Amino acid sequence: MTEHSTDHATFVVERTYDAAPSRVFAAWAEPAAKQRWFSGPDGWDQPRYELDFRVGGREVSRVTTPGEPTYTYDATYHDIVPERRIVYAYTMDRDDTRISVSTATVEFEPAGPGTRLVFTEQDVFLDGHDKVEYREHGTKALLNSLDAALREAPAGAPAS
Repeated sequence: MTEHSTDHATFVVERTYDAAPSRVFAAWAEPAAKQRWFSGPDGWDQPRYELDFRVGGREVSRVTTPGEPTYTYDATYHDIVPERRIVYAYTMDRDDTRISVSTATVEFEPAGPGTRLVFTEQDVFLDGHDKVEYREHGTKALLNSLDAALREAPAGAPAS
């Protein structure tokens, strides 16, 4: 019999970007722009990515690398205030195993000519399959990728 457990955690990551709130928000809202930075670690493939950015809309990302598990992120958007706030809930699966259920809030605030982003995530990790340290590390890496994408080209521009 498999042991079942839950581990609850919350973490907050803050970043300041050298881009206006409209650009940072667009990098979350526009499918081509988000896919540029929300594709997982270097060397991973993203065979599936969909974004329907609206309240009630879904986002699905599947990432994999040869010989490793496939991770599936499946989110539903619950609240969107343009250039101010995004609230969504998501599940994360490793192959066919559900490893977590989470709620995330992304807040955008003007910071001089740039944007202060506050990312808050509340997690339920299931049956010991994931840990808050791993999730926070991955989130920080994605937010670093967002910074790099914002420096490369305007949100919505094709990747070079």
